Amino acid sequence: MKVSRIHNLKRTFILCLFLTCIFTCQKSRNKALIFAQLCDTQLGMGGYTHDLKSFQQAVKQINNLNPDFVAICGDLVNDASDSSYRDFKSIKEEFKVPCYLVSGNHDVGNIPDNKSLSYYRDIIGKDYYNFKYFNSNFIVTNTQLWKTNIPNETEKHHNWFTTTLDSLGKMNQKIFVIGHYPLFIESPDEKEDYFNIPNPKREKILDCLVRNKVKAYLSGHKHELLINKYKDILLLSGESTSKNFDKRPLGFRLWKIYKDSFAHEFIPLI
Repeated sequence: MKVSRIHNLKRTFILCLFLTCIFTCQKSRNKALIFAQLCDTQLGMGGYTHDLKSFQQAVKQINNLNPDFVAICGDLVNDASDSSYRDFKSIKEEFKVPCYLVSGNHDVGNIPDNKSLSYYRDIIGKDYYNFKYFNSNFIVTNTQLWKTNIPNETEKHHNWFTTTLDSLGKMNQKIFVIGHYPLFIESPDEKEDYFNIPNPKREKILDCLVRNKVKAYLSGHKHELLINKYKDILLLSGESTSKNFDKRPLGFRLWKIYKDSFAHEFIPLI
């Protein structure tokens, strides 16, 4: 009798544990993934002291919002040096959530070389990689290796990008790509200028995004809000925390990714 009762209690416990796991997993799947998009912290662009304070304020506000992570879309500093990166990393470490960094032209140079790339990689870390949260995949690119042709580096980066994206595209999960340069400003067939990626590289990238049903491409660099649509892909270059050229307030974007949709909103610095 005692043995039977113990077995029943064990079965009840296991059943309860199983149901709890199902409920927890289902709740996790239904929960929105929330992340913050920062652009061009660029310490020294809007005045060094000013930019330090605005970056610190952004960190404070983002910590209060408690997203799942933060992505900074390049141009971490205006002049890459030991001291500017030290200041940047000191403020970045105040985040209470993971922070993913993107390299910009002010970080690795308008025309990167082995020295500038090695310096960034030694001080900051990888300049292209991917990560995942829930059922959403994020691919971080080094757009300077699309903007210019660097021996050994450009081909290696683009092969990694297409291979990684094609592999993730087969998994039927959400994909977001993050870079520094916008792919284009007004039209996908526009001429190359300082703010966009040149053709035919741009066309190949867009084809790859479409082929793998990428949801959005996030960038910075423009220092103004830029929202475009290419087929079903949203392309958004966000406001900076250093200096905006379109007179919009400084701030960042808060993204929410749901099971069947996603949304974003601007959060001004206060």
